Amino acid sequence: MADFHGHLSLRAVARPEDGVTKLAHQSFRAPFHLSKAYWESDTRTLLVQVVNPTAGILSGDRLEASVTVEAGAAVLLTTPSASRVFRMRAGEDEARSLQQFAVASGGWLEVLPEPLVPHRGSRFHQRTTLAVEPGGAAFYADLLFPGRVAHGETWHWDRLVLDLEVRSAGDLLLRERLDHAAADLHALATLGGSGDTACFGNAVFIAPHLASETNPPWREALHALHRDGVWIGANPLHTGAGWSIKFVAPDGIRLRQTLAAIRRILSVAAPHLGCDARKL
Repeated sequence: MADFHGHLSLRAVARPEDGVTKLAHQSFRAPFHLSKAYWESDTRTLLVQVVNPTAGILSGDRLEASVTVEAGAAVLLTTPSASRVFRMRAGEDEARSLQQFAVASGGWLEVLPEPLVPHRGSRFHQRTTLAVEPGGAAFYADLLFPGRVAHGETWHWDRLVLDLEVRSAGDLLLRERLDHAAADLHALATLGGSGDTACFGNAVFIAPHLASETNPPWREALHALHRDGVWIGANPLHTGAGWSIKFVAPDGIRLRQTLAAIRRILSVAAPHLGCDARKL
């Protein structure tokens, strides 16, 4: 099977007559495909679902995504199913993904994909850049499963690299890199008491008003989720204009429930988070 060199390019704008968000530009090539966008009037958010019509991510795949949200527009970008990274034989190239998200002042972007599931012997490198201009807002989430839990295959990928960089007006707010052998994360999950089926979540929340809130009321509610095998922590980013939220759960169901609870808690500060990602 030939390697995929897929691309996705989207630009969202607000219609001047009514403020409804629309896609002013869209371009994609396999393995990316777009479902019809849905306008959620209650939260005034455009729900955009990116579909992978292939089995998953294969050896040598190169995936590039660029999403821009202009002033006044609001977008929830999601996927309908988990992203599976399949086994790669010795000598085959790793799969790579480059994601670039840009939000203008007055814009909102939520990136909420289903979990990443690395299979036995897979090698995957994902690099994500999130640039939010002052006055813009965003919520970015990444979920990681330990492998094919139902098949008894966990913690057996060869290499997984997840790079994340967050900027505002050119200033670096966050740079982090997960580059661990599966056994390292397994040991961390075991140490935390989450067990062999532990799942990891990483989220970044950025909004203009956060810089004035040294201890926002929702932080205590987030930390209250730290119980019954779930570990969670929230810490401010540089300049205080955003927060980094990490969480670990004993299984995929609890991970999704924790993320849903996080979105529900933060929706008080960011009403667009009330948009139902499963609306379609």
